[in-house]
Amino acid sequence: MSLPITEVGHHDISVLMSPGTEKRQSMQGFDDDYVDIVDYIVRCTHKIWEERGMGLIYTHYKHNVIVHTPYGTMYGRDAMLASSIFTLQAFPDRRAYADDVVWGGNDEEGFYSSHRITNVATNWGHSRYGPPTGRKFTAMTLADCLVAENRVCEEWLVRDEISMVRQLGLDVKAVVAKLARQKQAAAADAQEPVAAIERVKGQMTPEVMPPKPDDEFEIEDFVRRTWHEIWNWRRFDRVRQHYAPNYLCHTDGGRELYGQDQYIQWVMSLLATFPDGQMNIDHFCALGDPQQGYRAAVRWTFLGTHLMPGLFGEPTGKRVRLMGISQLHVRDGKFAAEWSLFDELGLRVDLYTPEA
Repeated sequence: MSLPITEVGHHDISVLMSPGTEKRQSMQGFDDDYVDIVDYIVRCTHKIWEERGMGLIYTHYKHNVIVHTPYGTMYGRDAMLASSIFTLQAFPDRRAYADDVVWGGNDEEGFYSSHRITNVATNWGHSRYGPPTGRKFTAMTLADCLVAENRVCEEWLVRDEISMVRQLGLDVKAVVAKLARQKQAAAADAQEPVAAIERVKGQMTPEVMPPKPDDEFEIEDFVRRTWHEIWNWRRFDRVRQHYAPNYLCHTDGGRELYGQDQYIQWVMSLLATFPDGQMNIDHFCALGDPQQGYRAAVRWTFLGTHLMPGLFGEPTGKRVRLMGISQLHVRDGKFAAEWSLFDELGLRVDLYTPEA
């Protein structure tokens, strides 16, 4: 009988780093020592970052890898390697604790993984924020990867950077101003076209999702339908129907939203600030079953215009496009827990970068 696919779960790192040699799923084209996709994600991350095998980026990332971040897109593994070395010298004792890996796909079409990490590190070198502070931080990172034949082909990376900045003892407004100046200096003359946000078509309503063909619970439909109704239809009452009373959401800035009312208030605060906001789900995958519950990973894009005062200061009138990643636990037909990031620091930089 074949072994089950690796689960990060409650396993100690000593267990995760000793997976044995028996393949747990087909891994055609991957290095022989990887037994399944979760093992690949956990151990190659450890090899590169914890064991300082930075050059393994050459064998674990495609030559023209695309890495999407809230600050822009990196192209090519040399850029990825340079960025990684710079980060590690700034935080040389960095530990990247694997909290979960949700995945989909196979070795023929490519795997898709969503890796949730808790980073713990001390700022002993120069970082993009400035000189070393000698302070430690603990913050969440979510990294989604498209992987084929032992190489990451595309990555979507979001860190809770505003929480990092605060724990390092830095002034958020000063850091935002510094990064905004850098972004303005590096900006090209070309501007993205500004078009209508398509949450509604003219004077019509938001899109109506077609009814399910049966009453069977289906995790992807449940997530897509609920998010669409809450975010795009503003049906906040759906939270009480589809979220557990003790729902816990871990999100940007180290916020922990407990219960239905706090979650509703958080959603409303974002939509009040960006009143034309539209939520789009770009990728979905999930593991589990109705009896044991589900672990789902969602990569999403939020579009909106900063028209009202609120969480991010006075309105700037700027259009934003937020890349976000969420991991969701669903049990007994309700959302039970969430880990969700969109990088609030990057959003503030976008809002307050002076126009060229």
